[in-house]
Amino acid sequence: MLHTPRSTRGMVTSPHHLASQSGLEVLRKGGTALEAVIATAATLSVVYPHMTGLGGDAFWLVAYPDGTTTVIDASGRAGQNVSQALYRAAGHDSVPWRGGLAANTMAGTVSGWQEARRQSARLAPCLPLETLFEEAIFYAEHGYPMSQSEALMLREKMPTLLASPQFRTAYDIPQVPKTGHIRRNPALARTLETLASNGLESFYEGSISRMLATGLTDAGSPLCAEDFASHTVRVTHPLHTDLPGARVYNAPPPTQGVASLAILKLFSLLDRPQAESFGYVHGLVEATKRAFLFRNQHVQDPDSMSEDCQAFLDDESRLRTLADSIDSHRAMPWPHPAQAGDTTWMGAVDSSGVVVSMIQSLYFEFGSGIFLSDTGLFWQNRGASFLLAPPDSPDGWNMLAPGKKPFHTLNPALARFADGRVMAYGTMGGEGQPQTQAALFTRYALYDTPLQQAISAPRWLLGRTWGDDSTALKVENNLDSSIRHQLAEAGHTVVEVEALSDLMGHAGALVHHKNGLLEGATDPRSDGAVAAF
Repeated sequence: MLHTPRSTRGMVTSPHHLASQSGLEVLRKGGTALEAVIATAATLSVVYPHMTGLGGDAFWLVAYPDGTTTVIDASGRAGQNVSQALYRAAGHDSVPWRGGLAANTMAGTVSGWQEARRQSARLAPCLPLETLFEEAIFYAEHGYPMSQSEALMLREKMPTLLASPQFRTAYDIPQVPKTGHIRRNPALARTLETLASNGLESFYEGSISRMLATGLTDAGSPLCAEDFASHTVRVTHPLHTDLPGARVYNAPPPTQGVASLAILKLFSLLDRPQAESFGYVHGLVEATKRAFLFRNQHVQDPDSMSEDCQAFLDDESRLRTLADSIDSHRAMPWPHPAQAGDTTWMGAVDSSGVVVSMIQSLYFEFGSGIFLSDTGLFWQNRGASFLLAPPDSPDGWNMLAPGKKPFHTLNPALARFADGRVMAYGTMGGEGQPQTQAALFTRYALYDTPLQQAISAPRWLLGRTWGDDSTALKVENNLDSSIRHQLAEAGHTVVEVEALSDLMGHAGALVHHKNGLLEGATDPRSDGAVAAF
């Protein structure tokens, strides 16, 4: 029996149980959901360093009890010295995935923490940063047991990671990484202590920023001190679409949030199939294809876009035409170019009804592979998704340029229901994020599946996710065999993977009911837990 945890005072979910407990401890001390997520994110940066950290980006969706819903875009831009010519001169016709030249965008995560704390201060007096970082600092200083996920990624990616001398000398691991190894990162503990005492702004204008800039330069990154000083966080409005009984929200470009919303909207326009049937899976997969085609053509740095994503979501005629193009019996030919990426999603809700959906990432596992030993953190490779234009060609989709934001797979989700419920949900997994969100939300919201069961149930993935290059339709082998057979008969290229596969991402969800009831769920595919009181 799959039980959905319930409580009334506060709740946190994340892909690592220690991080969830850190967030809960903040709620117990009177902190807001925003502060709880900061604490959760800080501990994840220590205990899940292959997926997230201070050297990455983040996006927040915050639902307030007064009906306001806000986005915090804490993503970085390409540095001022980043140019197509830089990569051409180095002999590259694409941006490398690892190394100094992959570390070409500013890290926005800490600025997101800072803005979340500002917003929290409007609700209640802030807890000290020392309190928010207390458990993260402890695990960094005294050690944490290495998760199976981290050990597996270290073994798989060791050949490329060992190319970094900083990684070889400073990343404390045994020769063959093993689950349960007690790993310490005292440099990261010192960084968190300095941020707590000097303020989060010191990441961008202070002693921490100077150490980071020097370390990046030594590693061959084009980022410089001016890039740190000029970084800003952006507070904006979410994208949204209306479904039967709910309005669903997601983050705007440069994220793929529009694709997540479009999948749900297109599916809602189909004749609703029976739950957990061929029609259900096929309908969502075909809606995914149409949503991804729009995303792949249009979504990038919002300053470079010609298409308005909210206008697309509001265009009932256009969406109806796309929905009508879905054959209920046959698969549309695929593949089309895929996007990749890894991340962590986390959520929190407090007793006042503030609900937070937040996603934080290094992009690939261990990001650029650049481990900055003085500060104990990895730097992201989000800018590796930029494209280099052929010589003398016009600027195109997601082309690299100084000061530009790269396309992001990151997208946190949130829904407000007509009956007063507020739901925060999300997952890691690159291409899989919109698809897992769609499966989770439709199971819970449209088919009344209990929350934990909605996450634990068999999933599928069209395209690529972390550590995988396939564009086939991957299906967990505990999905009903007749559905798998029908999918193949309909023309889907079906590849079976093990049940509860890491390929399907690490999802989570929280629901705040109008009467104060809180429900939460975490993914058995992760190391996560729901923490509540």
